[in-house]
Amino acid sequence: MKLVFQRYKNPTFFLSLLLVLIFGLCALRSGAVEVNWNHWSKLFAFGHSLLFSEGVTHPLDGETYVLWYLRIPRVLLGVFVGASLGLSGALVQGLFRNPLADPSLLGVTTGAACAAALTIVLISKQSMLFSFEVRVWLLPFVSFMGAFLTCMFLNIGASWLMPGSIAGLLLLGIALNALGVAVIGFCTYLATDEQLRSLSFWTLGSLAGANWTIVPGLGIVLVAVYLWCRTQAQQLNALNLGEATAASLGVLVPRLRWTVSVMVALLAGVSVAFCGVIGFIGLIAPHLARAFVGADMRALLPISMLLGALLMLTADTLARTIVIPAEIPVGIFTALLGGPFLMLLLHTKRHRVE
Repeated sequence: MKLVFQRYKNPTFFLSLLLVLIFGLCALRSGAVEVNWNHWSKLFAFGHSLLFSEGVTHPLDGETYVLWYLRIPRVLLGVFVGASLGLSGALVQGLFRNPLADPSLLGVTTGAACAAALTIVLISKQSMLFSFEVRVWLLPFVSFMGAFLTCMFLNIGASWLMPGSIAGLLLLGIALNALGVAVIGFCTYLATDEQLRSLSFWTLGSLAGANWTIVPGLGIVLVAVYLWCRTQAQQLNALNLGEATAASLGVLVPRLRWTVSVMVALLAGVSVAFCGVIGFIGLIAPHLARAFVGADMRALLPISMLLGALLMLTADTLARTIVIPAEIPVGIFTALLGGPFLMLLLHTKRHRVE
């Protein structure tokens, strides 16, 4: 991060960080229950008594309870999920050297959604056989494993069909996407009314399941992957010059391709596991970041994370405030943002070609 400050002298990082903080505070105040600064003071008093009064705490009223147990975890989850999707999008676009690529292009997102759909439809009837702790983590674990196994099959299959070719990786990802969509459609056909309602809401994406159990775990995953990406930024920059050029500079391209795919699977898989399918964040955030700071991964990665968090906060705040007290799936708003953006991007590229 210090290198980004010293080398680029670009205000984009500070502006993006400021906007994330402002939109986060607005998201904390917005919703069916009005939250003001008085409730923040009560929350601080509660935390102080919990830490220093030997277990004697001030009781939380309704608004303060909503702030601590619902709003804050949801906003943090939105920031972490948006940053994860932005980071994974930047990695995928760097891997394919294509600004139109996003994590779903590899089939990773569809793989996670496919595993979750199978779990909802086939295992929900036997869910009472598991303890509460197992049921809480069952869907996230299965979703992540679906993303990870998709990533493994993607790399092994691409190496077997078209060794050393990123184009082969891309084509196989498209094929896996088609298979995953078919399995999700079959699960939708088999689902009962209750399962169909859960499956439909989950496949459209939502942050409603945010809690203090899953937020720290996702934050740890995000920080760990970002730190790894910082160490590999120069190799990712070399890959942007082409596979042959990167190999001539000493980059182990197959190994880098494998590790990047695993990191993308980890970020996208965990995000899908906790929030469902949320599209276009991984496409929009890195493209906007590249317009501000260029293609150098040392600056592109943190800006992509912040812009992804900003887009996610905006979409989620709109999803839960437009039709209060009801809530619209957040994936609908990300699609409303992403569809026109993609058309505008394609229109711009057409004019460049002409």
